[in-house]
Amino acid sequence: MDKENIKIIAQNKKARHDYFIEATYEAGIELAGTEVKSVRQGKVNLKDSYASIERGEVILKGMHISPYEKGNIFNKDPLRDRRLLLHRYEINKLIGATQQKGYSLIPLRVYLKGALVKVELALAKGKKIYDRRADIAQRDAKRELDRVMKEKNRYL
Repeated sequence: MDKENIKIIAQNKKARHDYFIEATYEAGIELAGTEVKSVRQGKVNLKDSYASIERGEVILKGMHISPYEKGNIFNKDPLRDRRLLLHRYEINKLIGATQQKGYSLIPLRVYLKGALVKVELALAKGKKIYDRRADIAQRDAKRELDRVMKEKNRYL
């Protein structure tokens, strides 16, 4: 993914803590006009959101987009289900993975790519408590090693 013309609106930081990320997909998202304006203002929350596949379409559930202040009657429900736009072969891959292998679809971030709102969708498998503890221990060990190496390099 090229870094130009990308502005990150919201990230799901807890997703990388709670899941093993196997693959990521870039998906468009079907939004109403006032929702797009709210997204551009950064009023998006991905906490507790997930995607599911219903009737051959990928549906994003639990994503909160705050109502646009000047939207009056055109505002939609902040927690409504939103359709994600993917190619048919990508949807077929996701259907196979979620049904057979026990994977989940988790949104990692929402960003603007040029003028378009995109969602980075991850094919993820949930971590167990001992996996999380192992990650924390590994991170602490790396931090300690970096600290020792920095200390050692200071005396050289």
